[in-house]
Order: sequence, then C-alpha cells, then structure tokens
Amino acid sequence: MDVDMRERMTNSRRRQWLAALGITLATAVMTAVPAHAQSGNKPALLVLGDSLSAEYGIARGTGWVSLLQDRLSKERFDYSVVNASISGETTIGGKTRLPDLLKRHKPAVVIVELGANDALRGFPLQTTEANLRTIVSDAQRAGATVLLVGMRIPPNYGQDYTERFFALYSKLAKEKRAALVPFLLDNVISRPEWFQTDRIHPTSAAQPTLLDNVWSQLKPLLKKAA
Repeated sequence: MDVDMRERMTNSRRRQWLAALGITLATAVMTAVPAHAQSGNKPALLVLGDSLSAEYGIARGTGWVSLLQDRLSKERFDYSVVNASISGETTIGGKTRLPDLLKRHKPAVVIVELGANDALRGFPLQTTEANLRTIVSDAQRAGATVLLVGMRIPPNYGQDYTERFFALYSKLAKEKRAALVPFLLDNVISRPEWFQTDRIHPTSAAQPTLLDNVWSQLKPLLKKAA
C-alpha cells in the first residue's frame, strides 16, 4: 500500500469518526462526572467540557481529567481537580453553568473543552465564538487562568465553515491572551484501536495521550507546591 493510499484511508476514518461524533455528542444524555470537592486549601483546577472529558463509556477514574490529578501530584503541583464536564454539552450550556461553578469552586485555572457540539449541529459560528468569549472572560474576571482546548469537525457544512470553526480557537486565545491546546485528539484520531466499539469515543488506552496533549500547554500555567 503506497503512502497516498494510506493517507486517504486515514483521512476517511477521520471523517467517519468526526461525523459519528457529531451524532452522538448532539444526542447524548446529559450526564456529568461528579465534581470532586476542593481538598483543604488547595487551589481548584476546573475542567468545563463535553463527553470527551466526561469519561463517556469508560470506567470512572480512567479518563484524562482523572489522570490529570495523578499527574499534578507526581509533578508536585498542589491543585484539586474539579471535573464539571457533561456529555452533550454546548457552549451555551457551559456559559450558563460557569458562574455558579466559579462561585462554588473559585478555581485558579479553568480548562475549557467546548464547541464541537455547536459546530456539529450547524450553530452560527458567531454564536459559538461569542459564548466561548464570555466563558473565557468570566473565568478571567474571576481570577482564573484559562486554557482553551480546540477541536476539529468534518466538512458537513462546507470547508469554509470547518476551517473558520477551527480557527476561532486560536483567534480567541490570542485575543483573550489565553493558553491553547490546538486539537485535543491529536495523535489519537489516527489510531482506530484506541476507540470504543462505537468508533467514536476514545478508550481508556487513549486517555494518557489526551492528557499529554493538554499537559504540554497546562504545565507552564501552574505553580509548584511550596
């Protein structure tokens, strides 16, 4: 099999995965991972995401957000992780929920992993961008450092829509001076064996790679424990 053919097959699997992801994320039952209470006087690290951060279809405690707590401890960063991710979440849902989360947890860092559901439902990009801008702004006004996590979608609504959706993450990160993970599923989407039988959601085996993608941008934002 030549290189071009392998690349076409990889791109085809990627499009199939993303198309299926759109159906599942848009129709998923709104179930959330229970938020972990802040431990002692540790600053909170809040994750506001969708099913890719909510341990969809895998055992509790094996998702990348759960692994993040272990990584923080190992690297001597004294934070308490609060996973406020919900399967099927949109940016309007995240924007609506965030004020209460900020009030309750007073996070030092907020990771925002939202937007794919908006685009896969064909929501206007201006609306998604405005919601994400509000989320980032609200978190920053509350004193939190923000890490924005980007996503890609299939060209269901045309290549222009697809590219502008992907670009809005870097645009917002630059505008709001927030850190950016360009694509959460980098180094995962090309590995079909790392997906559940639905061929949509990553398995537990893929979670360390998801964490690595986030960690490279998150680590510079953290403060070491005394």
